[in-house]
Amino acid sequence: MIVRNTILRAGVAALLILGAAICAVAQNDGPQKQNRRADETAKEATTPEKSAPADDAVYTYEFSQPAFYVRHVKVRHDSQGRGEVTFERQEDVEPVVEPLELSETSRARINGLWEALRFLDSTASYQAERDYSHLGTVRLTMTRGGRTREAEFNWTTDQNAKALADEYRRVHNQVLFVFDVALARQVQPLSSPKLMDRLDKYLRLNELTDPQQLVPLLRELSNDERLPLMTRNHAGRILKKLEK
Repeated sequence: MIVRNTILRAGVAALLILGAAICAVAQNDGPQKQNRRADETAKEATTPEKSAPADDAVYTYEFSQPAFYVRHVKVRHDSQGRGEVTFERQEDVEPVVEPLELSETSRARINGLWEALRFLDSTASYQAERDYSHLGTVRLTMTRGGRTREAEFNWTTDQNAKALADEYRRVHNQVLFVFDVALARQVQPLSSPKLMDRLDKYLRLNELTDPQQLVPLLRELSNDERLPLMTRNHAGRILKKLEK
């Protein structure tokens, strides 16, 4: 009888210990699972969404006519309008390379014309039937997503292709003007009045990509005592027109 009671008490004690252990494991495991779920939820919330792939397009415009004073020009830029302009003139020993950053308005016009042409997907030839090679040859090249297409013409009746070539001509006109002004300020101040005349002509004929980009430069020129008074006054008059 005593042995039986002892066995019963031992069994009850074992059951009590086992129950306590199960409760303890359950209590410890519950928060851990909740913490793991909370961590996973937080991780999902903080993981950034995959952004759209960046536009890797590269645009190139080239103009060449060996008989012209500016015999070769190459404008190359990315989809954000950053790049460079390379040009060669008759007296240049080697090409001149200048940085390029198109303004927002210029970039919108140029990118819009490339898209209007559907350049990469098109097989159109922009060359008109008539040959005007004496006026120079334009070459357009676009690269995007591993694809490249090139088109060349010396005269075109495609309005978008013509407009695009015109836009790039305005781009290199403006870059060359800024380059010549910088050179005049350093070593040829007496040539600066003619540069102001050139600027007036460009503005009158709409031959600059974005004249507003020249406002800071004109402000400097109007106060640069290294330059003739004629140049400073002329720069001041053009500045007032642009600031209206």
